[in-house]
Amino acid sequence: MDTVLEQNALMPGQLLARGVARHLASLGWATVEELVPTRGLRVDVMALGPKGEIWVVECKSSRADFMSDGKWEGYLEWCDRFFWAVDGDFPVDLLPEGTGLVIADAYDAEIIRMAPEDKLAPARRKVMVQKFATHAARRLQNLRDPGAALGW
Repeated sequence: MDTVLEQNALMPGQLLARGVARHLASLGWATVEELVPTRGLRVDVMALGPKGEIWVVECKSSRADFMSDGKWEGYLEWCDRFFWAVDGDFPVDLLPEGTGLVIADAYDAEIIRMAPEDKLAPARRKVMVQKFATHAARRLQNLRDPGAALGW
């Protein structure tokens, strides 16, 4: 169970990412947060589906957060589907057409609009699955042995 201290330590976008990850996990997907597909880009949530699908979900906690993000189109070439995750008070009319929409909070999410599919090329998919696996493994190792990342 969450403590108030744990929840206060997370930023609003991280709380949305947690709700998105919980929802996708309930559908059989695996997720990682803050994955770097290429230099200069860092996706909020990358999801790997049961059939190898790759989704990117960008979490926006406010209008200002959305307006300051000029890199989102760069994420499109790294996934099969792209979604925005926002809370129930977000002005969704700001979000670009042709993208998916998820309404989320810290505990769950709901896919409101399915993103159009633009399948990755097999070579790109292989690279992304490897990045996903490496990112997830490093995160787990760091949780189990924080000193390992420092070479202790």
